[in-house]
Amino acid sequence: MRHFYASIALASGVSAKELAEYLGHHDPGYTLRIYTHSVPSSHRRAREAADGIFKPRHTGAARLEDPETA
Repeated sequence: MRHFYASIALASGVSAKELAEYLGHHDPGYTLRIYTHSVPSSHRRAREAADGIFKPRHTGAARLEDPETA
């Protein structure tokens, strides 16, 4: 049940630091080493976070490569 709880918590977005505290681990790194397989979407979330930062912002001016305004 402990492993199940930890896996579900990480998959639901609970931070490793919080989970380590809940489980009584002194080091969040230890928690991650045991349960890292439970976070399969972490790569997707990291890509989405980076995309959100570097995504071009629309300034209201028409872009030349935009097929609707060409």
